[in-house]
Amino acid sequence: MRLTTKGRYAVTAMLDLAIHSEIKLVTLTEIATRQTISLSYLEQLFSRLRRAEMVVGVRGPGGGYKLNREATEINVSDIILAVDEQVDLTNCEQKGNCQDGEPCLTHDLWMGLSDVVRNYLDGITLGDILERDAVKVVVARQAGDQPVNFKGTTVGMAIK
Repeated sequence: MRLTTKGRYAVTAMLDLAIHSEIKLVTLTEIATRQTISLSYLEQLFSRLRRAEMVVGVRGPGGGYKLNREATEINVSDIILAVDEQVDLTNCEQKGNCQDGEPCLTHDLWMGLSDVVRNYLDGITLGDILERDAVKVVVARQAGDQPVNFKGTTVGMAIK
């Protein structure tokens, strides 16, 4: 599969942004700290996310980033594509030239699985992920002693 840390980190950063930009603009330093992602790596990702018009950056004191659309309108697959990742489980990049210029025995199998994964990611938005209980637990843990307000609901204190 061609989904590398670039795609995973982009989705993670966008989820973090969706949670925290409800209250204020979010800096890349804040995301880097919370998600343990390199600041320089985030800068590269957000450059691409900005070009794809998924985020808006505001310069100056108090500046930072926010989502350009509602979390419910941003599909995970759109984020992955915005950072130049592909959802492809074949070894031939879906070209069908895996074995001496021809499709290999399992080419159709991997093409079908790629389609299933792509359709799955197409059907999930950031908003869908944010509604998951497991995500809410992580948000509460990362918040420490500070509750996080997301969409009018306070996501609890740290679980101890």
